[in-house]
Amino acid sequence: MEELLDRITIDPRVMAGKPVIRGTRITADLILKLLATGMKPEEIAEDYRISIEDVRVTLLYAAKILGREEILIASET
Repeated sequence: MEELLDRITIDPRVMAGKPVIRGTRITADLILKLLATGMKPEEIAEDYRISIEDVRVTLLYAAKILGREEILIASET
């Protein structure tokens, strides 16, 4: 799985450092928003000239980032 994540790059000179699909200016958050609005991965790949694997790796990247999140719950006193 880690080798798939190489498709996502972060470079401060590209899209202000947002995670993008390698070799493009297509941000991971754009792909996630398109999926959330109901676009199919095949449509995204065709419209933005990326691969289905690029769309899938964006989901993998998001899951990895969210998996690191710590949730702090304030106790009621």
